[in-house]
Amino acid sequence: MPGRARTPPRRTRATDTSVAGVTAYIGIGANLGDAQASVRNAMKALGRLPQTAVTAKSTLYLSAPLDASGPDYVNAVVEVATQLAPIELLDALQALEQAAGRERPFPNAPRTLDLDLLLYGEVAIESPRLTLPHPRMNDRAFVLVPLADVAPSRVRAAQLRVVAGQVLRRLNSL
Repeated sequence: MPGRARTPPRRTRATDTSVAGVTAYIGIGANLGDAQASVRNAMKALGRLPQTAVTAKSTLYLSAPLDASGPDYVNAVVEVATQLAPIELLDALQALEQAAGRERPFPNAPRTLDLDLLLYGEVAIESPRLTLPHPRMNDRAFVLVPLADVAPSRVRAAQLRVVAGQVLRRLNSL
C-alpha cells in the first residue's frame, strides 16, 4: 500500500528490550548453608523480578557436585514468563546471586546460590556474557530432569538417556 512503511523482520539480540511474553527456563542450585531454603527463596525472588512471573516450578532434587568436591546440591528449574530481554534477565539473576552471598573464587566452587538462564524462548545467542541455550545443560541430569518436570516437551528421552548414570534424589514437594 502506498504511504505505509514496511516493518523489517525482528532479530532478537541479548540487549533487545521489546520482546514480549517470552517463556524462559532458569536452573537453580545451591550447596552451601540451608540449600533447600536458598532454592525456595530464589523461586520466590524470581517472581518478584520486574516484568516477570513464575509460571511453573519443578520439585527439588539432590545431586552430587560435578567436576568438584563439596556438599550435595539442591537443584530445581523454574519456568517464567518475562518481558525482560535476555541480558536484562541475566543481570537480574546475577543480582539475586550476589544478594544471596554468591562468591566466585574458582570454577565450580560451592555456591550459596547459582542461577542459570537455560532457555529463552527459541532464541540462540552466543556472546561473551551469555550463551543460549545453556551450553552444558544437556550434560546434566540436575538440569534435564527438573526441566522435564516443568516442560516435558523441551526434553527428549534421548537426552535423559545420556545423563542416566548421574544420580538424583527427589526431595519433598514444595
